[in-house]
Amino acid sequence: MEALKLFQEYMGTGLIMIWFLVSLLYLWLTEKRKHIRVMFLYVPFVLLLVFFNPLMAKVIASMADGEIYYRILWLLPVTPVVAFGTVSFCGKLSGRKKYVGITAAVVVFVVSGGLIYRNPFFQRAENAYHVPQSVVDICDAIEVPGREVMAAFPRELLQYVRQYSNVVCMPYGRDIVVSKWTVQNDLHDVMEREVIDTLELATRAREENCAYVILPEDKELVGRMEDQQFEEFARMDGYVIYKDSTVDLYYFIK
Repeated sequence: MEALKLFQEYMGTGLIMIWFLVSLLYLWLTEKRKHIRVMFLYVPFVLLLVFFNPLMAKVIASMADGEIYYRILWLLPVTPVVAFGTVSFCGKLSGRKKYVGITAAVVVFVVSGGLIYRNPFFQRAENAYHVPQSVVDICDAIEVPGREVMAAFPRELLQYVRQYSNVVCMPYGRDIVVSKWTVQNDLHDVMEREVIDTLELATRAREENCAYVILPEDKELVGRMEDQQFEEFARMDGYVIYKDSTVDLYYFIK
């Protein structure tokens, strides 16, 4: 594990982190109050020492995925230290120098990052839940008051279902889309084929106790789901919801 490389990647453009380190140095030289030094100096220094400690890196790498080691840096109080250091410095200036210092700080802050809306991974939220609207509509459609339901979702929706509903269960979840975790599920393999055999899909779904199977409308099927006693329950947002007609979801409700 290369802690220095992780730190460099975490820095982004580097300006904010440089500002953070300069603020640490400034506060170390000027701040005398003990409680401020503990919060804004000792804590960051200890975290940095821990992060760059080869023994600590080795222990954490042996206990967890090495790629998550950078998350120790999330504990660094970067924003509080930068804000406090800047305000402390500008507060000691007088006259026009104070306004020049504040203006310079704002300019550095603005140019130190990038506009999030230009990020290719950023998408405008479709709803208050920040998940695809198709997930909201499908989960609302298949939920049964008073009990959980098991449903097989296509790969592109897996990571969002649990964020929205705690009663719609899945035989496989987001862990299956992460290749390094090597999670395997026969139903998922069938669901992700370009051409799906409905008999095999129905068989695998029943083995996983799935009352619902959700497929994209343009998914090519060999055979009809209705012939396997999976009736078309609904169509919405480009997906078809099939329900196992042999399952009575209301039978167990008290």
